[in-house]
Formats: sequence, structure tokens, C-alpha cells
Amino acid sequence: MTTYTELDAWIDAHFDEQVRFLQELIRVPSDTPPGNNTPHAERAAELFDAMGLNAQKHPIPADKVHAAGLQSITNLIVRRTYGPGGKTIALNAHGDVVPPGDGWTHDPYGGEIEDGKLYGRAAAVSKCDFSTYAFAIRALEAVAKPQQGQIDLLLTYDEEFGGECGPDWLLSNSLTQPDLMMAAGFSYQVITAHNGCLQLEVTVHGQMAHAAIPDSGVDALQAAVKILNVLYAQNEIYRTSITSQVEGITHPYLNVGLIEGGTNTNVIPGKVTFKLDRRMIPEEDATQVEATLRQLIRETAAQSPGITVDIRRMLLAQAMKPLPGNAPLVQALQKHGEAVFGEPIPALGTPLYTDVRLFVERGIPGVIYGAGPRTVLESHAKRADERLVLDDLRRATKVIARSLHDLL
Repeated sequence: MTTYTELDAWIDAHFDEQVRFLQELIRVPSDTPPGNNTPHAERAAELFDAMGLNAQKHPIPADKVHAAGLQSITNLIVRRTYGPGGKTIALNAHGDVVPPGDGWTHDPYGGEIEDGKLYGRAAAVSKCDFSTYAFAIRALEAVAKPQQGQIDLLLTYDEEFGGECGPDWLLSNSLTQPDLMMAAGFSYQVITAHNGCLQLEVTVHGQMAHAAIPDSGVDALQAAVKILNVLYAQNEIYRTSITSQVEGITHPYLNVGLIEGGTNTNVIPGKVTFKLDRRMIPEEDATQVEATLRQLIRETAAQSPGITVDIRRMLLAQAMKPLPGNAPLVQALQKHGEAVFGEPIPALGTPLYTDVRLFVERGIPGVIYGAGPRTVLESHAKRADERLVLDDLRRATKVIARSLHDLL
């Protein structure tokens, strides 16, 4: 047997244990918001320790967590040092998840299995890759017994809110200093670039009034509608006039995901707040995108007498652009992905944004690869009945174990 086939055999022999491990992670909620994520980290650390993978706990100061709009965060580092020389490779998966929402036919925290699929919030994004990376490391150590290099498994809890209390905090405090990194993703492509994301909160101020005498007030909702119409017209320009040259990424786009306002049916609304999400292609300049949007909103508001606006930046996540040094990662994953999955594994961009950008901004080459289907849509990520095909979990674990063997 070759080392690769021995790694595969070890993963097959321990796959039931791997699935049970993932089920335990899914059964502890880590919904963000509200972002009380330390209990999940504590449970994850217990599970890792039980496998002989010591998890260092790194609680984030409460004031920083609260400033980010969250309740508690403890990040984990599982550090495996094999010997002098060689590369330090970081593997990063996040445990914070969006709340389950409505429409589930399975318990979102049950980890139920049906027809070869495991159901639950974060089954595909990205508690699955706590499991993928952990069991790839265990296989590597059991079979290949690496003698040089290091692996830092980073289990973080701030991907949904931008990463400042997650990987950014670990990197800023020099708690991890990898040469290469891989982050949670899907199995059928290696992601080397992704969109950026700007999120703004826009508050439109008018003057409340009785609905029987509307002229005595200033309708904030009417003004907000004018602003929204201008923003949606801008989105149409993005769709038809701007195209990315990165395969897998199409064009910029803008969505308004939340609107709040008014006090009662018979009251002219004096304040309306909405939150927008602007996805930026790698070719765009984030500073210019934000300046243009702010100007557009203010100019439109100025057309309505008595209306003022406040604009607050909630998030600015830069796009990820591929670094030349990512070639060893890409080549290893493509080589073993094709061998294990039986089809070519392309290197693409994705319209999502991820924590990988935080590493790439510091000059650390990174890619996105893990367990999951070809598309977010197939996985039901951020929707009801999120699911993971267990055979994808098994095969992705083999691809990662083989690739780590090559890289170390």
C-alpha cells in the first residue's frame, strides 16, 4: 500500500467516529446573532481533548466582543508541531452560524442522518470542517508520522460578523504565524479568490405626525423608498455593466436585507432604518465603492425637504485576491481531489466573502477547501434543512490528509 491508500484506509476505518464527532458539534447551538459562542468552544475543546488533540482556549476580551455586537467568543487553537524545518500550515473553520430560521423538516440541532445526508445548522458551513480537518490531522499522524513542520488548526467564532474577533484577533496577537493556510469550503473546487463585502446601516430621519394631518410631519418612509429605488437602480447597473474577469465571479451586486421603522399604523413614520449589503468583485476598490454609495444616499435624501440621513459602516471585508505562493496548496488539492473524487477540481473564485482575506492581506497565501457540494444552494447553507452528503465529508477528509502529507 502507498501512504495515500493507508491514509484513505485510516479515514474509512474511523469514519463512524468522525460523523459522531460532527453530530456532537451540531447539537450545541452557536447562533450569531446573538453570538454567545463560548459554550460551543468549550464543548468543542472537550471533544478535541478526548481525541488527544489539545485545544488551547483564547477568550476574547468582553469589551471587544460586545463592541462587535456579540456576547461571548473563545477561539481555539489545536497546534501540532512535528519538528524543525518545513512549513507551518493553518487550517481555519468557523463555528459561528446564522440562526436556523423557519421551514425545517429536521431538527436544526439534531444532526439527523437520512439518505446518506447529515442535517443541521452548520452541517455544511462550517462545523463539518472542524471534523474534516481534525480527522485529516489524526490520519496524517497515525499513518505518515510527519517529522517536520507544524499545523495550526484554528477554530474561530466571528466569521458571520467579519472576523475581527476571530482570525484577525489571533493574527494581530501573533498567536498563529502560518506560511500557508486553508479555510473551510466545499469539495468540488479550490477557491482562490472571493468578493469583498460592504455593509451599511442607513437611518432616515423625518418628523412623526398624526396620519389625519400628514402635512404636519415629514414622512421618513417615503424618503427611504426614494433612496431604495435609487439603490436598486444602481444594482441593475452593476448587473448589466460591470463584469469580473475572475472565473466563478460575475458582477457586483447590492441587497437590502433588513428594514425597520414607524411606530403605528396611524402615525407618519419619523424614522426608518435599513441595512444594505454590497458585494464587491476583486477588481473594485472598496474605499471608492463606499464613498460612491454614501454620496448617492446623501444626494437622494437631500431631494426630500426636512429629511436627514445617518450612515454607519457595519462591515468592510476586502476581496480576496490570489497570491502567487498559493500554488503548492492549489496543486496538492487539485491532484488529490481528482484522484479521490474522480473528476477535475477547478480553481475558481466565489461571490462569498470569507475570513481567508484576513490571512491574504498579511501576505499569507490561502485557499478555501473542505467538505460540501458544488454550490451553496445545494447545501442549503443559511436556509432550512442545511445538509451535508456524508460521502463528500469522507472524500474531502482524504483529499486534505493527502495534501497535508505532501505539503509537510
